[in-house]
Amino acid sequence: MTQEVLYLSAGDVARVSLPMDAIVDAVEQVFHEKGAGRVEMPPKPGIHPMQDAFIHAMPAYVPAMRSAGMKWVSGFPENHKRGLPYISGLLILNDPETGIPTSVMDASWITAKRTGAASAVAAKYLARDDSRSFGVLGCGVQGRTNMEAMMVVCDGLETVKAYDVDEDVLTRYVADMKAAYGLDVMAVSTPRDAVQGSDIVVTAGPILKHPTPVIESSWFSKGAFACPLDFDSYWKGEAMRSCDKFCTDDRGQLAYYQTVGYFGGIPSVHADLGEIVSGAKSARETDDERIISMNLGVAIEDMATAIRVLEMAKTKGIGTYLPL
Repeated sequence: MTQEVLYLSAGDVARVSLPMDAIVDAVEQVFHEKGAGRVEMPPKPGIHPMQDAFIHAMPAYVPAMRSAGMKWVSGFPENHKRGLPYISGLLILNDPETGIPTSVMDASWITAKRTGAASAVAAKYLARDDSRSFGVLGCGVQGRTNMEAMMVVCDGLETVKAYDVDEDVLTRYVADMKAAYGLDVMAVSTPRDAVQGSDIVVTAGPILKHPTPVIESSWFSKGAFACPLDFDSYWKGEAMRSCDKFCTDDRGQLAYYQTVGYFGGIPSVHADLGEIVSGAKSARETDDERIISMNLGVAIEDMATAIRVLEMAKTKGIGTYLPL
């Protein structure tokens, strides 16, 4: 019997067009499964061919979703100079009963969308319900998908303060986000302007092994929630230690990164998102708490999203079957 895989190119995955609210729902569900101890996900191993570049293997198995597989993903900060994306990769899904590969798909769209969705899930539980303002530092792909995802869970957002080192990127972001969401989106000239007074803050710069962080504790407003996607590249240690609750998406992965030189100045972890979503640990308890969720990006998010992409691709007849 000839075995086949459904191949989904980058264009195919985009044409499937899984909506962001469905991705947020999938990511929230998978963190609930994680909190209940019903997923298998080792910390991601990686290789590092260049300074601040990585190629990671990200395997995971989510029995409740019948999703098993691995994402092979790279991040090369200098790619923009070559007209190439910072993040790229492939994702393989396997039949959890036989182990036979069932699909190979481009991982760029999934990585972008599920990362924004994970920030939104964290905000749903850890940001104030009356959050009105959003500060974003880094207006590339993640700045855009995080804005899209926040609109799913934060009905009251009114203003966005956006910062980027590239003025052209910043200008396009402001224009596009205004057009897409009808919010008051303004460009600011310093990281401080983006952070100070914002109810929700997302930092989405490149991940650097030896960063020069700038965000200070005094910028981080009472009652605010922050989600760094760039490790500790933007955040000074004292700013992270000043928060009332420090969370992460995965304790094991955070501990691993500490052993290889990241996160030297972080406080102790209150909870991971699985514990928060499942109710095992407390989420926000007062309107005054300053809370950080250090989202590193975990493979269960990819598996939860990819299985829905695959199902919708089959329904729509998108993709190409290839023999193994």
